[in-house]
Amino acid sequence: MHILFVTGEYPPMRGGVGDYTRALALALHDLGARVSVLTSQRAVQPHCADFDECVRVLPAIERWDWRILQIAPELAHELRADWVHVQYQTAAYGMHPAVNFAPCLWKRKGVRTAWTYHDLLPMYLFPKAGRFLRRWVTEVPARCAELVITTTETDRLALLQHRIEAVAIPIGSNIVSVQLSEAERRARRRRRGYADHHLVIGFFGFLNQSKGGVELVETLRRLRGKRNDVRLLMIGDKIGASDQTNQTYFRKVETLIRKYQLSELVQWTGAEPDSEVAADLNACDVVLLPFADGASLRRGTLMAALANGCAIVTTRPLAPLPELQHEREVLYTEIGDADAMAEAVLRLAHDPVLRARLQNYARRASAQFGWEEIARRHLERYQYGVSSVQA
Repeated sequence: MHILFVTGEYPPMRGGVGDYTRALALALHDLGARVSVLTSQRAVQPHCADFDECVRVLPAIERWDWRILQIAPELAHELRADWVHVQYQTAAYGMHPAVNFAPCLWKRKGVRTAWTYHDLLPMYLFPKAGRFLRRWVTEVPARCAELVITTTETDRLALLQHRIEAVAIPIGSNIVSVQLSEAERRARRRRRGYADHHLVIGFFGFLNQSKGGVELVETLRRLRGKRNDVRLLMIGDKIGASDQTNQTYFRKVETLIRKYQLSELVQWTGAEPDSEVAADLNACDVVLLPFADGASLRRGTLMAALANGCAIVTTRPLAPLPELQHEREVLYTEIGDADAMAEAVLRLAHDPVLRARLQNYARRASAQFGWEEIARRHLERYQYGVSSVQA
């Protein structure tokens, strides 16, 4: 089985979809599949432009425009790929709609296409393009692809309302899972300049409007009024590579930090290796993830916090999320409610028994989202699709 992934981003580019694609590609290889990746020229590997470990990387796309309609099927035939699998996020293809129409054309050329929706956000087309048209363009590939995958059950049900069949396969953590000893944890905190008495709140991921950066700062402001030992550790790079609106939102958050005179309480780690991210997550007392659209299994930052046994405060999901229960794996608050978020953080700071329970169940929950299982489910769907066509 040979899979050709098409993705708008791939390491060393910064972005969750790129990290996801790499993790899935490596896991598929471990199960015996061959994997190639067609991606942006910005994804040239620093040491080897042809292979990322055992995955062939083809950073050939200068611009995501109509040329992708020809490039991908030609490459698929040259590689004798069984599937072309597009990893789709609205902002990851330069906001150009060409890739959305690709599965319909590729189908006529004998290319079997799989399509993973990392979100269902209607894409921007042109000024005054109505929501109906934008949604139609977003859903076009699902009506032509032989296999449609969503990363959440909520998105699967949303497509089903429009008579589009899909299978939900959650993402896994792009960050390694580690468990520091108490001595290692204290050493990590000292490295970041924190004493034992400091209340360290962690945030992981790029800043954008959906991550609730403004609410994060508002929560820190409220906590400072109650405790003078609170600190905020911003883990990872500040902005991603795909969505240009991230820069504007980042400046908004920075301005708010200066306005409230919180700069001395906030530390930014910048980009760092996965093992360092994991160590920093372990060093935090609480990880606060105030998603503007509620917690969901599509969030790699949430998966990383679960995998590293963090005590997590996050926002209530918009759809049922039985895998993550309030006061078992996480503490939920209402979306946008900085007062409630501050109260939840303080509750965990004052209740070590509850904090330990959340940490323990978070690690247990993360076992459901291992990459081997995710890759196995993909292979089953690929093989079922091939068998159906041959039959």
